[in-house]
Amino acid sequence: MRLALFLFALLFTATSALAAKTVLIMGDSLSAGYGIRPEQSWPSLLGARLSEKRLDYSVANLSISGETTAGGRSRLGQALKTHRPAVVVIALGANDGLRGLPLGQMRDNLKAMIDASHAAGARVVLAGMRLPPNYGPYADDFFASFKELARTGKIPLIDFLLEPVAGRPELFQADNLHPLAEAEPLILDHVWPVLAPLLK
Repeated sequence: MRLALFLFALLFTATSALAAKTVLIMGDSLSAGYGIRPEQSWPSLLGARLSEKRLDYSVANLSISGETTAGGRSRLGQALKTHRPAVVVIALGANDGLRGLPLGQMRDNLKAMIDASHAAGARVVLAGMRLPPNYGPYADDFFASFKELARTGKIPLIDFLLEPVAGRPELFQADNLHPLAEAEPLILDHVWPVLAPLLK
């Protein structure tokens, strides 16, 4: 699986060279296309939409299944140097939350990624996540963390990445965590109104 994702990232890198600007996506399995073909993932569909709309952007999807905010933070510096993105979409935090990692640590990692992206001259979009209600007050604080980061960082927020498919079990794989291919266009349609204004 990691080899396939690596090869897919290389494909995007090659495509990036043909476009003037790059949208860099730093995410986890929800953006890496876990359990489906890479070309069915919402970042891949985003690349196709950019092409259809004749927008001079390509997509570099560096999402990795199982990634945490700490992992994303450690990889971002090199990704910014390699791709020189105009826009960075940060879609991390779900694995931090599912593992019950300290929320202060998650917030620090995400803030560092936002700050590093801004320092590199990129515009930033943050994708929020929710946890199952059985996580109790931790789930509320987790969800609120994304809104606070977006507010203090003055960046647009995708309130909940899986909003259009949450509560629709027929759109999820057997693990009830990862969307099916049929859900990916709905996720892209949810991301697009927040992302599109940044594609100047």
